[in-house]
Amino acid sequence: MTRVAAVDCGTNSIRLLIADIDDPADISDAHGRTLTDVVRRMEIVRLGQGVDVTGRIAPEAMERTLRVAAEYAEQCAQHRVERVRFVATSASRDASNAAEFTAGIASAFKGFGIRPEVITGAEEAQLSFRGATSVAEDATPAPYLVVDLGGGSTEFVLGSTDVTAARSTNIGCVRLTERHLHSDPPTNSEIESALTDINAAIDEAAAVVPLERTGALIGLAGSVTTITANALGLAAYDSERIHGTELTVAQVEESCNALLGATREQRAALGFMHPGRVDVIGSGALIWRTIVRRVADAAGIDTVLTSEHDILDGIALSLV
Repeated sequence: MTRVAAVDCGTNSIRLLIADIDDPADISDAHGRTLTDVVRRMEIVRLGQGVDVTGRIAPEAMERTLRVAAEYAEQCAQHRVERVRFVATSASRDASNAAEFTAGIASAFKGFGIRPEVITGAEEAQLSFRGATSVAEDATPAPYLVVDLGGGSTEFVLGSTDVTAARSTNIGCVRLTERHLHSDPPTNSEIESALTDINAAIDEAAAVVPLERTGALIGLAGSVTTITANALGLAAYDSERIHGTELTVAQVEESCNALLGATREQRAALGFMHPGRVDVIGSGALIWRTIVRRVADAAGIDTVLTSEHDILDGIALSLV
């Protein structure tokens, strides 16, 4: 048994997983390892605030993120974590002041002797796939197309037990909200403008990842789980209810349309809605609706799986 900690710092949120990992009978069998959660946290810090426009992490976003990172480091020490891996994604890849962010994280986790890893889109895709496919049961047809819809980027990853094709694209709920969806609710012209970017990104992904080969579509990250909570009519966010949910394509589209067409006040009143997602979920819904429809048309699938296990779980598993 090994106790590890994984931190995923994305464009919109920072998350911590402290977990115990069992050793399989065959140590070469990575898929035989079992994660048991000790702590799982998520805070929306909006690290990518304004990065798409200014090319820099805003001072207030930097301060929010480093403050939460220090809390995570303290929890790792309290729980006697043996190994830590801190992965940073889109915002810190794009920012001109990324070195300041790196130094701040290294200081927070100095007791563990780590620095944040600014990983490539390809490695992000690999880690997401490893974590997400744990939701697929034996009866679920492979290959799996895992779509990780983040704040600044969206990854498309296809594979069965291993990844066979992957592409990271520069669309995400924060990025497209800042670019296009400024009205409350968004206007038709804003939606059409955003759709141009979304479809171009899907075309880019489809040039590398054969969407038509998809046996099962698995969606993950906060936008997808929030859309699923809305489709289930949850009064409050319930990760156990959400994880493994299978929705029809029509149910996904209906939920996405409702969130996209709602005002910020209406979204904020939903019991499952995290306050930090209120202003970006419309963009997330538009992205997810478009991806689901494109994949359904290409592959002939009629249902979609939601996973609460994602890159965070993949990072943890990579530590043993």
